[in-house]
Amino acid sequence: MAHFRRLFLRPSLPTSPAPCIHFTTATDRKTEGKWLTLPPYTHTIDASALGKQIYSRNSAETQGETTALKWIIKCCPQLPRSLVQKLFRLRQVRRESIDFSSSDVGGLAQERRVKRVGAKDAMQYGDKIFLPKTVEELSSAKTEKAEKVEGRYNEEEQKFVQSLELYKDSAIIVVNKPHGMPVQGGVGIKRSLDELAGAYLRQDNSESPRLVHRLDRDSSGILVMGRTQLSTTILHSIFREKTFGASTEDLEEKKEILQRKYWALVFGCPRRRQGNISLPLGKVVMDDGKSERITVVDNANSMPSQHAITEYRVIGSSSHGYTWLELCPRTGRKHQLRVHCAEVLGTPIVGDFKYGWQAHRKYFPSSNVEENLDEKLLKGKKIPFGLELEHGSISDKRPKLHLHCKEMTLPNVSTALDRAQRCSPQNFANLESLKLDAPLPYHMQRSWDILNS
Repeated sequence: MAHFRRLFLRPSLPTSPAPCIHFTTATDRKTEGKWLTLPPYTHTIDASALGKQIYSRNSAETQGETTALKWIIKCCPQLPRSLVQKLFRLRQVRRESIDFSSSDVGGLAQERRVKRVGAKDAMQYGDKIFLPKTVEELSSAKTEKAEKVEGRYNEEEQKFVQSLELYKDSAIIVVNKPHGMPVQGGVGIKRSLDELAGAYLRQDNSESPRLVHRLDRDSSGILVMGRTQLSTTILHSIFREKTFGASTEDLEEKKEILQRKYWALVFGCPRRRQGNISLPLGKVVMDDGKSERITVVDNANSMPSQHAITEYRVIGSSSHGYTWLELCPRTGRKHQLRVHCAEVLGTPIVGDFKYGWQAHRKYFPSSNVEENLDEKLLKGKKIPFGLELEHGSISDKRPKLHLHCKEMTLPNVSTALDRAQRCSPQNFANLESLKLDAPLPYHMQRSWDILNS
């Protein structure tokens, strides 16, 4: 993050920048070359009728208006969407708007103001967006990195990435994410799944697959990516509707257009064999001031929180003190399933040392020793992308996280786009569903075999 912040220094903008595309006037020499100016917004980008049908939030996107995020992507298609979103998170995007309230009597003079802008803020006629100049350099670096990626990995590793593919059509591609592989790049991450997908899974498509949701680094299972910008926009809408449209009251009545089922191996057994968990989650900063963890919030007014809903049912229990659970998240909060299992059900997930350390000390008292032994045994061993795929079951002294997205049902986006070209768009709820299934990773399958032998 420190490296990224150095790349995107915050140069000061004048309150009334020159109306030209680039800062070239003498009065703007201090800002010259530091900002990339996008063309003024002059029209509304037509939103997809399919996307409109499933937006539920009262925002610019709901009304079909063009947001700042959409305008940047429209003007700068070469910039990765993830990079643009990170610029908004770091508050590095500015917008110059006309303040008509300061105009004179004849309305001929309007004051132009430059302020920070949010990703979902609606664009108005004449608005101009400013991006840090360094985005051009970073974008070029990412392009060069993508072009060289195939040369860095051998044929065996390329086959490994392609073996993760579960399903593919003209709109989406689905992979079975392995444990330990990060989904997205960041500080200290050299090889992420989105980068590898762009190198090895695009095939004859001119566009690289785009992420539409996330899985924790230590989780495994179904990960869906869009193959085009339009299908990615629709998938984003589906996953947002999943979270924002969920409520305790409609658990029974509402027909879900997206369903996810995770399998988890936990310590102990819930008091009830099935039920619903509906409790808010909040972020707590630890004593060191750097790390953080998610926790259940008893009083929503005491700290910022987000409501989280999880359905669960017991698949099976063993005499060894373990239980297999099926977890169906109705919302998509960070560490939702791990916290609900540990703090609400009192059954932390095996391999979750962050939220279930006490349970691991009881079942695996020498886990720290085993971690060091594993590192010595694996040193020098050739493993695809540094992943260790043959250990981590309950037979080992330090198990991996036993949380796997096993099943997913979602609308067939490819069919939706095909019908939209031939006839009027239909509601996603009326489309045929696409059902996906991902086999358990080795360490979870090994644990399953041990407990059922």
